[in-house]
Amino acid sequence: MKKKFIIVFLFFIVYGLALWGYLYGASAEIPRELQGTSADPQTFMTSKELLLSEEYSTIRNFLSLLSAPYEWLIMLFLLMCGWSRTFNVWAKKISKRNFMQTVIYLFWLSLATLILSAPLQWVRYKLSLKYGISVQSLHDWIKEQFIDFWFNYVLMIIIIHVIYMLIRYTKKRWWFYTWVLSIPFTLFLTFIQPVVIAPLYDDFSPLQNKQLEEKILQLADKVNIPADHVYEVNKSEETNALNAYVTGIGSNSRIVLWDTTLERLTDDEILFIMAHEMGHYTMKHVYYGLLGSLVLSLVGLYLVHKIMGSLYVRYKKKAGISSLSSLATVPLLLLIISMLSFAASPLTNYVSRVHEKKADEYAIELVEDKEAAVSSFQKLSKAGLSQVNPPYLVKFFQYTHPPMLERMQYIQQHK
Repeated sequence: MKKKFIIVFLFFIVYGLALWGYLYGASAEIPRELQGTSADPQTFMTSKELLLSEEYSTIRNFLSLLSAPYEWLIMLFLLMCGWSRTFNVWAKKISKRNFMQTVIYLFWLSLATLILSAPLQWVRYKLSLKYGISVQSLHDWIKEQFIDFWFNYVLMIIIIHVIYMLIRYTKKRWWFYTWVLSIPFTLFLTFIQPVVIAPLYDDFSPLQNKQLEEKILQLADKVNIPADHVYEVNKSEETNALNAYVTGIGSNSRIVLWDTTLERLTDDEILFIMAHEMGHYTMKHVYYGLLGSLVLSLVGLYLVHKIMGSLYVRYKKKAGISSLSSLATVPLLLLIISMLSFAASPLTNYVSRVHEKKADEYAIELVEDKEAAVSSFQKLSKAGLSQVNPPYLVKFFQYTHPPMLERMQYIQQHK
């Protein structure tokens, strides 16, 4: 198994080199008919910003497209080199209870994953600092990683314990029962996200600019969105990027603005962005997204069941794993889920881009201010050093929003 892992590792290196060659050589040239228009970054970025945007975007896209295969490599390493089996042995020696074994096993698995993924996370952090996207201190970055570790660890305990309990109970139907249980669990997490999960990472407070808040609430009232407050979140200590969003479902829905957005955009630009987010709310994109994810998870869990069972039968002797319900198979489960998620990303990204375009259309019809719309996209591009016209594969696998070039072109052409 270790020799096979070396072969897999070599494939990963070849993939990385091919990916870098593609991104480095890909053209981000603006179509001739759009050159010199407000969608052309040469009209709103300096020559230095253009150069930094190309450099940063190339490296960031490389790391983003490398991250999923790197995650797969980690899972294969833990599985094929025997570490997962070792963690399971340690858990069984400490406790005879299934739940405690899950707690112990997942601690070691999570710690190993954290250590092995740390180099890539560190490079991404340093890259964002170098190009001025992030201003987050090392202390705060470590604190965020610490919160991530424990939050994901607790979540994994719940999910993995239930899944493996179901596998022990019914090897043929565990995937379906898991999916049924995932429905209320997903809705619950979405409901509590704005008031429980998000505050773990950021400090939220009512919007201090009451005049702007009144404008936003009037806009929300115009389209029958029940909102009593707008919240701002302190992100300027972490990033120079801009953002705003509507989050949550039901009574926990929130309109949120980053303080960086408040500082660097005009009221009209903020109102356009808020109208965009209200478009998502009004057109119920959150609910469509939840429904879509539940449908995909049903298909995905069935495929996980079939693929995992087949691989277990084929490699159980070489891997030294006695049962499919053994916790030693968790990396295999996570690997298959991650690969299927990656395979589905072009579809989910396309649907998301359609929703974003519809929200742009909704916003421009609501506020009727093309200039504010285009200038807000220009400032978002500058703040994030984003390519307005990214390479095709980057858009295909990474972009949940249409590229800024398409968004600005659409706004200009909208009647």
